[in-house]
Amino acid sequence: MNAPTRFDLAPADGKSPADLTLNVRDRRFGRGAVPERWWANGDPVATAWFNALSATFPRGETLFIDAVKAFRDGAPPPLAEDIRAFIRQEVNHTREHLAFNRAAAAAGYDLGRIDARVEWLLGQIYARPTYAWLAVTIALEHFTAMFAHEFLEHPEQFGRVGSEQAELWRWHAVEEIEHKGVAYDTWRHATQGWSRWRRWKVRSRIMLLITLSFVRNRSLDALDLLAQDGITGWRAKARLAWYLVGTPGILRRVFPAWCAYFRPGFHPWQQDDRHLIAAYEAGPTTA
Repeated sequence: MNAPTRFDLAPADGKSPADLTLNVRDRRFGRGAVPERWWANGDPVATAWFNALSATFPRGETLFIDAVKAFRDGAPPPLAEDIRAFIRQEVNHTREHLAFNRAAAAAGYDLGRIDARVEWLLGQIYARPTYAWLAVTIALEHFTAMFAHEFLEHPEQFGRVGSEQAELWRWHAVEEIEHKGVAYDTWRHATQGWSRWRRWKVRSRIMLLITLSFVRNRSLDALDLLAQDGITGWRAKARLAWYLVGTPGILRRVFPAWCAYFRPGFHPWQQDDRHLIAAYEAGPTTA
């Protein structure tokens, strides 16, 4: 009864496409625009969810950058180049979400409690060894890749096509899909001396912990913002729960992709969704 042996005999992990290029699209959004309070389809619940996500990105993306930088020494040249492009993309994402968060504050939302919670949670991660930073990063990068896929397949949840807020999320989603394998490839480089069993066990355990933390804390953050709109109590919780698992139901829709993370031999590019990047690059279609 040797479980590690069974996992060591599993098929080899997938890999990132050899012809994939990471493009750094240095764009800016919403500068000088008058902030809308319920910018996502006029829906306070959708607005609260996306604002809560955005509030986490500047500090979260700093962790992602720190995690891959900690293990870039000795990386094969293609991975080293991808790490450089990943960092440049994440720096731009941080800048734009800082601007987005300032606009949310200008629209009347207080993001201070959310930022303090994120700072505390990241402090707990930074107190761990650098391998833990990277394990957390690959789990959260899988979340961002799953969400990015859904955002690009269902852009109607953002409201008016072409709005600055919608364009920010589309741009961010495209680059999240494009670089979704970088942190994972860095993880495989960093843990190349580990058994496949140990690698699977650590990343799976961390994903379970991150999932519990992510869903709980992002829900608390969204409820905080809804309370600032006067939406409180069981009605706020019910509306948020329906938004996440009913309609549009992003947590429900990403569940199969979340489960895939636990397969031995998993790799983010086993779902090749570059057609969504191509559609973005082609620009909006007209009837």
